[in-house]
Amino acid sequence: MVSRGQERKSYARSFIHTAIRGCGLALACFAVMLFAAGCAETPKDTRAADEAAIRAADAQWSKTAAARDVDGTVSYYTDDASLLAPNAPIASDRQSIRAAWASLLTPDTSLTWQASKIEVARSGDLAYLVGVYQMTTKDAQGKPASDTGKFVEVWKKQADGKWKVVADIFNTDLPALAPAPARAEVKKTTHAHHAKKKARRRSSANTN
Repeated sequence: MVSRGQERKSYARSFIHTAIRGCGLALACFAVMLFAAGCAETPKDTRAADEAAIRAADAQWSKTAAARDVDGTVSYYTDDASLLAPNAPIASDRQSIRAAWASLLTPDTSLTWQASKIEVARSGDLAYLVGVYQMTTKDAQGKPASDTGKFVEVWKKQADGKWKVVADIFNTDLPALAPAPARAEVKKTTHAHHAKKKARRRSSANTN
């Protein structure tokens, strides 16, 4: 006959074994989780391929603009892109961006550009591009006028894997034009000119 003390000891041993088995199972599950996390595939570094894709897209973009294809040129922007052209407000919608390019890509304008630096984020969804442009236009007298400058583009990878521009800014390398003379100076110069004409007239009348 088993005594009550023996029953208690047997129950205690059974409880301890069960607890140990439970802890062992938990530790095993935790080890499996750690192993699975360690074996999970590390995201691939696609920066080299992304840089090549952006460089190719930007070169084709330049060719499209050189052909004066306004709609094709605008198609390289996202719907929420911003164009920061010199001497103009920010164009932050497709209509205003198209208007800006339409005014630029006229029959009297020749425009090309080249990328000089591209940096892609490690995340593979954003990149920026730095480059230079060359542009030739005609002035009011029909004479060619050349302009060179630089630009920065921000590219973003779209859901379909293609890259498009979300921000675009450019400006000229040419020095700023001299400011127009102040109105007071213009008025003073005009007054002096009229005074000289009157003096010459008096002198001519006295001589006659």
